[in-house]
Amino acid sequence: MRRVLIATSNPGKLRDFAGAAAVHGIEIDGIPNFSSLPLVVEDGHTFEENARKKAEEYSRYVPGEIVVADDSGLEVDALNGAPGVHSARYAADEPHLADANTDDEANNARVLRELKSIPPAKRTGRFVCVLAAARNGKTLATFRGVAEGVILDAPRGTNGFGYDPLFYFPQIRKTFAELSAEEKSKYSHRGAAFRQFLDWCEKRISENAI
Repeated sequence: MRRVLIATSNPGKLRDFAGAAAVHGIEIDGIPNFSSLPLVVEDGHTFEENARKKAEEYSRYVPGEIVVADDSGLEVDALNGAPGVHSARYAADEPHLADANTDDEANNARVLRELKSIPPAKRTGRFVCVLAAARNGKTLATFRGVAEGVILDAPRGTNGFGYDPLFYFPQIRKTFAELSAEEKSKYSHRGAAFRQFLDWCEKRISENAI
């Protein structure tokens, strides 16, 4: 359990997980030859459905290993919770039908356009992350993390990925794109969910359940 395989090819996500795991002495790796594996279609209606589907299907390629998959996104109150589960492909004409992610800058640009007439006090939103841990095609547990913030009217910061440059976290007066991976892990939705996973791991180890 000192190594966790993450079902993603997104280097930003791998950095986020590595930042959260470092203090626990856990090594983060991607699934070997992940890019050559068949793509799992994320057609769930919730973050949990997508996370469970990915974790279960990808864990079948690495028997005996615990695989963690996540689904995460931005929910903006003024947009009735959009982009939500379609966050990674929000710039598409019909995000719910898109079969590939769209560019981060294009996704951010669409959010900014849709919030153009919304005053700062009503630009509230949150990042949500659901992690699923699976082994041999079966989900073992899920974990949910949330970070509440405000959507700015222009990007700030050069770190992070996705909507990080627009997501202002009032508690530290910075956007997530202005934080290092280690700093971000302390406050982010993904860091919160992953800490729950790490706690679960330690408990299972102490009970000899893993």
